[in-house]
Amino acid sequence: MGLFSFTQEIAMDLGTANTIIISNGKIVVDAPSVVALDRRTDKVLAVGEKARQMHGKTHENIRTIRPLRDGGIADFYAAEQMIRGMIKMINPRNRWFSPALRIVVCIPSGSTEVEIRAVRDSAEHAGGRDVYMIYEPMAAAIGIGIDVEAPEGNMIVDIGGGTTEIAVISLGGIVSNKSIRIAGDDLTADIMEYMRRQHNVKVGERTAEQIKINVGSALTFLDNPPEDYVVHGPNQMTALPMEVPVSYQEVAHCLEKSVSKMEAAILSALEQTPPELYADIVRNGIYLAGGGALLRGLDKRLTDKINIPFHIAEDPLHAVAKGTGVALKNIDKFNFLIR
Repeated sequence: MGLFSFTQEIAMDLGTANTIIISNGKIVVDAPSVVALDRRTDKVLAVGEKARQMHGKTHENIRTIRPLRDGGIADFYAAEQMIRGMIKMINPRNRWFSPALRIVVCIPSGSTEVEIRAVRDSAEHAGGRDVYMIYEPMAAAIGIGIDVEAPEGNMIVDIGGGTTEIAVISLGGIVSNKSIRIAGDDLTADIMEYMRRQHNVKVGERTAEQIKINVGSALTFLDNPPEDYVVHGPNQMTALPMEVPVSYQEVAHCLEKSVSKMEAAILSALEQTPPELYADIVRNGIYLAGGGALLRGLDKRLTDKINIPFHIAEDPLHAVAKGTGVALKNIDKFNFLIR
């Protein structure tokens, strides 16, 4: 039976902002978690990057949906269609039969039973026969290359699109964790609100995201500051076009509140940590993963505030996905996977 392998194994990082799929140890899909549906027939028009380009630019017959909000599934049908579409991207050739799928999906560590079941059902409806789950901070730790089964404490802060996951890991389990719903999406929302209030200019989600990527910062003073980013948009009062240069200092001010909440959550997770593990964490430092780790100056700000060195993972955007890929290869060995 070596010719036909009837089971296809995939690891999926189902994120609020991006979904990454790993098959045979390499990333085969890395696309935004957006799906475009036809309003009249509910047929899928586009998934991933194509759907993201439509986001905020549609007419009334098309709706673009981000099926995941705050790390959980908000729209069940759309999530299932999106997972299907992304799995199709792996093997676009129409096969005579679609292979049975063995899927490992990661979920936020603060997920309720209901949210876990929603993810499992979506994956099963999309063709998964064996569905395993892994908690995101666990996957991130494996992806960074930490030995999660060793008897020593490591702390991971995974700042995604919908949730920020903070967890202390030792002996293959999560010792103390904190999952807060303040993450990339909230920073984007802060920027939209700020532009409206301060500059009187309306910006959409995608433009706010661009501002965050180009001039986002957690500190008001950076060693090598980025150039100002010029935003074009309608004036709220007159609806005439405006051109507003945005500096990183402004963005740092407007993100201040949300970043402080992240700091507070990290401190609160450290408070719950047993003293022996706390000593390990001070020695090893704390690892930052997820897209939010790319915010300029965040590691420095946290290091100064908490007095423990913060290290940014090598490839923060893909750390969780890579770890999920490793878990897929070691399904029999890792006993912390959830059935």
